[in-house]
Amino acid sequence: MLMHRDEAVLLVVDVQERLLSAIHGWQRLLDNVMWLVQVAQRLGVPVLASEQYPQGLGKTHAELRDLLPQQSIVEKLHFSCVAAGLDQNLLISARRQVVVCGIESHVCVLQTVLELREHGKEVFVVADAVSSRDPDNKALAMKRMRQHGAEVVSREMVAFEWLKQAGTPLFKEISASHLR
Repeated sequence: MLMHRDEAVLLVVDVQERLLSAIHGWQRLLDNVMWLVQVAQRLGVPVLASEQYPQGLGKTHAELRDLLPQQSIVEKLHFSCVAAGLDQNLLISARRQVVVCGIESHVCVLQTVLELREHGKEVFVVADAVSSRDPDNKALAMKRMRQHGAEVVSREMVAFEWLKQAGTPLFKEISASHLR
């Protein structure tokens, strides 16, 4: 099953200031999430971001927040974005595919992915754009999500499947941007 930009939404889970620095490989994660957001926006794929208890964990990281319209960031208390009602957001409910990135792999990402699958969504977890404080927890979460039908992909797989073909100005622009 391929990812299609006209059927997908990008869901950024809890990339928040106070939690991010404790995450394994946090700078790479942040860079990859920001790149995915920019690719999605350039290709017209809707982006929705969640914030888990921002009073305690801080707001979405400032660099990432600067890329997103304020109305696309939703606060939540439930670990799962679905339990928090984000699946009722028109950005998600109108699309059959959800591409998921963010933190933490074994808590909010995992619970969101499992519930999206329960609701019949095709879910793609971006392996190089999710993480946890402990890499072992990420590995366990990735295995579990895969066992429950989530597709595990890379950021480049997302971009190139959304692009569909080479040789266009858009392809050249996006493929060059991944080298930065």
